[in-house]
Amino acid sequence: MIYLIPTHLGNPDPQLLPIQLKTTLENCEVLFAEHLKTARHFLKAIGVEKKIDDFEWHELNKDTQDAVVRQYLQLATTKVCGVLSEAGVPIIADPGAALVKLAQQKNIRVVPLTGPSSILMALMASGMNGQSFCFTGYLPIERMERVKKIKQLEATARKENQTQLFIETPYRNNQLLQDLLQNCAADTLIGVAVDITLATESIRTMTVQDWKKQIPELHKRPAVFLIG
Repeated sequence: MIYLIPTHLGNPDPQLLPIQLKTTLENCEVLFAEHLKTARHFLKAIGVEKKIDDFEWHELNKDTQDAVVRQYLQLATTKVCGVLSEAGVPIIADPGAALVKLAQQKNIRVVPLTGPSSILMALMASGMNGQSFCFTGYLPIERMERVKKIKQLEATARKENQTQLFIETPYRNNQLLQDLLQNCAADTLIGVAVDITLATESIRTMTVQDWKKQIPELHKRPAVFLIG
């Protein structure tokens, strides 16, 4: 069995996490995480009673080789395993999909726990179409390619009435917002969701024209962007 275990988005309040989280973690024998140090700190922060070193720990990130993932899967055939997200829910904009894909192929039970997802929470509060939407992940780093992608997303949002969601490395947020405002039509709706679940949380949807009147400071703040 493999449990998909959510973590917080920055706000450590345990009420934001599923009530069965601690019990599930204590039942796990093996834990996979993107960064082991962060995952260990998370378990201590939420008060897991089982000793941290009693878990079998393995790193699972975007650089984990396929052969290693297959070795990890073998553990799930005899032990209760858990995949811990770095922030939010596992697999969604997060490593681990290769392990879950193999588990499905081998008929190993995969159990997702509920938890905070910045992508879904941004969509919920944006006022944009929640019936048809697409998460693109990260846009290209190279500026010309990024601008081209932005225009494609805007065209799709208009043609299909489909909300387009994407993210950026936090230190490039301001640059991405500038590219959106410079290359989208004045009446295009742009959603910006930052610091979700934190005291500084802000989820706003406005036209490009209105955003230009009050451009927020987004540097190093976790953000989700939407076009609708």
